[in-house]
Amino acid sequence: MKNLKTIAVALFVAVASISVNAQTKKIDTKASTIKWVGKKVTGEHSGTVNFKDGAVVFKGKKLAGGSFTVDMTSLTATDLTGEYQGKLNGHLKADDFFGTDKYPTATLVFKKIGSKAKDIYNVTADLTIKGITKPVNFDITVKGNTATTAFNVDRTKYDIKYGSGNFFEGLGDKTINDEFELAVALKF
Repeated sequence: MKNLKTIAVALFVAVASISVNAQTKKIDTKASTIKWVGKKVTGEHSGTVNFKDGAVVFKGKKLAGGSFTVDMTSLTATDLTGEYQGKLNGHLKADDFFGTDKYPTATLVFKKIGSKAKDIYNVTADLTIKGITKPVNFDITVKGNTATTAFNVDRTKYDIKYGSGNFFEGLGDKTINDEFELAVALKF
């Protein structure tokens, strides 16, 4: 019985020290950025979308987790102004793109993290857009209180098929690439 108590105390101390080492850092949603680029046969559009909230988790100095919510209603083109910007923003928020009235947020949750090099991690995460969750993979660089990454997302996996040459014939120069690019800078 005494040995059992000793083992239980040792196990409790070990678990407590592990949880003490984990540190969650909330992101600064105003200073953190998401920039996007969508390309088509005749050019491209670029813009931003804002974080609603998010946090990264560290165990010691190593990245151990992350979870983020994006405010899809903040989606905006930055390469246009005036009427043309309004039209593009309206179309991107419409049901045939991101459907922001029905799906006002998107989420990204880190599921697997591997160390690739000093300050560089390979992350597999669950990305949810329009209520559809699919895995994405990317490298992220963490230095001090910042983290940066860039990766592509195949929009058709999230039922965003508008203008896709893989789903519609005869689009010609109106074809839109299936993948869009994201560049993310986190401040925490």
